[in-house]
Amino acid sequence: MTDQPALTLRPFHPSEDTPLLRTWVTSRTALLTWAGPSFSWPLDDAELTAYAAEPGRRTWTAVSPGAGPVGHCSFLGTRLGRVLIAPAARGRGLGRHLVSLAVERGFGELALPEISLGVWAHNTAALRIYEKLGFQTVQVVEDVEEVDGTPWSAVQMTLRSLHG
Repeated sequence: MTDQPALTLRPFHPSEDTPLLRTWVTSRTALLTWAGPSFSWPLDDAELTAYAAEPGRRTWTAVSPGAGPVGHCSFLGTRLGRVLIAPAARGRGLGRHLVSLAVERGFGELALPEISLGVWAHNTAALRIYEKLGFQTVQVVEDVEEVDGTPWSAVQMTLRSLHG
């Protein structure tokens, strides 16, 4: 895919990656956008290290040649989550490439029959990425979270393996 920027996934290393990841999540709203209500604000290294060590969780850091770490994602079972591109690296197609690589890992290395995810309904950039990659909406959970007086709805999506 020559139209996509170079990007690779490597295992997430808490000792070097958690301090960097915290610099990408700079507010309570950014934390909720990235990970839902599962983390407390302010985000800390111990909480991120425990997250990466959860049984069954696979975590990766997205690395761009010359730029270093620029993103993060994880799987827990068949669920893709915690997809994040560093704020300074956004707008260059890295999100789509990161999700594509994660899907390849999920269906390849992890041999998943399907991949599911949840995304906030107002996160239109992420929704476009998932839809372009073939994810289908299976449910919309209205007003599942309230942030600064605004209700947030969650879109649950699934992508089935072509080989499953």
